[in-house]
Amino acid sequence: MAWNESGGDDKDPWGNRGNQGPPDLDEAIRKLQSQLSGLFGGKGSSGGGVKGPSQGMIWLGVIVAATLYFIGGIYQIDEQERGVVFRFGEVQPDLKTAGLKWNPLFIDRVEKVNVTQVQSHNHQALMLTKDENIVDVSLTVQWVIDDAAAFLVQVREPRKSLSQATESALRHVAGSATMNEVITDGREAIAIEVQERLQRYLKSYGTGIQITKVNIDRSAPPVQVQDAFNDVQKAKEDRQRFENQAIAYAQQVVPEARGRAQRQIEEAQAYRDRVIARSDGEAQRFEKLLTEYQRAPEVTRDRLYLDALEKVFKNSSKVMVDVEGGNNMMYLPLDKMAQRTPEVALDRDVVRAAVEELRRELTNNRTTSSRGRANN
Repeated sequence: MAWNESGGDDKDPWGNRGNQGPPDLDEAIRKLQSQLSGLFGGKGSSGGGVKGPSQGMIWLGVIVAATLYFIGGIYQIDEQERGVVFRFGEVQPDLKTAGLKWNPLFIDRVEKVNVTQVQSHNHQALMLTKDENIVDVSLTVQWVIDDAAAFLVQVREPRKSLSQATESALRHVAGSATMNEVITDGREAIAIEVQERLQRYLKSYGTGIQITKVNIDRSAPPVQVQDAFNDVQKAKEDRQRFENQAIAYAQQVVPEARGRAQRQIEEAQAYRDRVIARSDGEAQRFEKLLTEYQRAPEVTRDRLYLDALEKVFKNSSKVMVDVEGGNNMMYLPLDKMAQRTPEVALDRDVVRAAVEELRRELTNNRTTSSRGRANN
């Protein structure tokens, strides 16, 4: 049966007895507050007014706030990072290392800085060299953060300071070198000098940056004069090639000339030794011959005469022999006798025998003539 039907005892669900109007909203709120106060152990205010928060509610709020405050201050720092602590804006000297850390909120502020990552800065500019030439230089600067606190505090824009310091160091070094040194074989030395000077600049600024390497990627003349520069480089290469060829030719010719000179010197020395030895031999032979001549002048004289004839006959193909005391002249055709034919072959022994026979005849004729003159 419905509450508003006849016989339903006139009871409404809102607690209004005998009143068929809408429920009182203020009464419902008061009932809810009363129930909450009873739940947390609080006492209601006098006069049936709105009850205030109990002590338990206050402590609960404090605990929740403290828990949230503690949780909000927990943070973690990785191995490659360092934490810089700002307490009311002031930098603390101790850096936070790797691990799980906590700092009070609204009092400390932690900035994490990666101190192991190698970062790169590319720079390109036109430089004026010592010999008043313009060179287009492009380099790469590799750097790491050495001092995290200085990197964050000492300089407002450390990366911009790095770029400006690189420009200054490169201009100073390039302005002290020639164009040929910057473009060719002096690039490595220039890169080392730029690194040293750039590090001094950054240290004096207090940027907390450590330069690890400076690499010159490209160094060339401007595009406007690239063709002329290529011609100059080609001419230098041709000159170097010709010099190398000349050096190679000299290294080949000079040893040969020295060898020929040494050979001629040795041949001259050998000829000198040979002539001296021959002269000594001739002198000794003459002394021995003189001794024999003094012992037997006649025989020695004939011997010398026959030896001279033998030498002459060796170089002559025809021999005319005049026999003393006769009108006939004997002719020996040695050239015909020396010719070899299929039937007759003249040997050296035959020629030697003919010469010996002629020598004996001459000796006999001289002996006969000497005896005839002695008898007369």
